[in-house]
Amino acid sequence: MSMLERPSMSVDEAIRQRRSVRGFLSREVPNAVLREVFALAQWSPSNCNVQPWVPHVVSGDRLKQLRDALVAAGMRDEPIKPDWPADGKFTGIYRERQVGAAQALYGAMGVVRTDAVGRKLAYIRNHAFFDAPHAVFIFMPEPFDTREAADIGMYAQTLMLAFIARGIASCAQGALGLFPDIVREQLGIPGHQKLLFGVSFGYEDVDVKANTARVDRAPIDDVVRFHR
Repeated sequence: MSMLERPSMSVDEAIRQRRSVRGFLSREVPNAVLREVFALAQWSPSNCNVQPWVPHVVSGDRLKQLRDALVAAGMRDEPIKPDWPADGKFTGIYRERQVGAAQALYGAMGVVRTDAVGRKLAYIRNHAFFDAPHAVFIFMPEPFDTREAADIGMYAQTLMLAFIARGIASCAQGALGLFPDIVREQLGIPGHQKLLFGVSFGYEDVDVKANTARVDRAPIDDVVRFHR
């Protein structure tokens, strides 16, 4: 298979096959493929075509340095300082879905709820990019706000669908937005760029237990309202 050759996959298949992968092989994605995918993601929709996303793709030694800094911050329980509020609480059906997803993930890893150390170490793997060889941190310049953040959500979904269509796994992580000052310092990013979240990506390690976790989705009749 040539560098840019990819398996045929419909949009429907890509949507269904995309999931959050939490364990990656060390093999890097070829640079030509990276450029192809990020060029494709540029076609994401945005209000008035402003394209408010500012992605910073990190690999190699720079990623290792950033991983060490983020893991150290997590291990010493450094207080988080996100650019955007991260203290909201889920209630009702949304809390039920959150709990169900957590049970599926920790159950797959064999980490019980009473294992505080095991749960912390599992969480710290977020800051280690789940051993992925690449991560993209997605920033939004000031003074953009909620409307433009919605555009960036569409950008991220487009990006991850382009990844999975090429056999590249990914995991969108709010946790990668919790220490934006560390990320800006490590990458030399100016303060007016505000970090929303990050996406770890690479080739899935199928031997990682966390990758056996599966979660479902609500039936459309529970969430979609059709009006005529």
